Amino acid sequence: TRIDAWSAAKVAFMLSIAVGIIQVVAAALLWTVLDVAGVFDQVTQIVSSTGLDAGGFDLANVLSLSTVLSAVTIFSIVEVVLITLLAVIVTLLYNVVSTLVGGVHVTLGDD
Repeated sequence: TRIDAWSAAKVAFMLSIAVGIIQVVAAALLWTVLDVAGVFDQVTQIVSSTGLDAGGFDLANVLSLSTVLSAVTIFSIVEVVLITLLAVIVTLLYNVVSTLVGGVHVTLGDD
């Protein structure tokens, strides 16, 4: 009827670290696929063909691999902190509610 907040925090922290690593790897793979496919060059050509050439706009320089990975890494770090805090808050709320109403009762049956 109770969940230990510290163990919930540890599990949430480790799972959110794994999700953060997956996000960084996925962003790197997606950027590489888009670069190999020539998407950045095509978007740059489309922008320059419309007459919106703002001083040699190059999407590949704006969205370079290091810029994208830095942004995704910062986002992942913030996400790890938020998910861990949210898991602890939900655990504490569950403990308060289970104290008030008696928790969740599970009946197991053999069929």
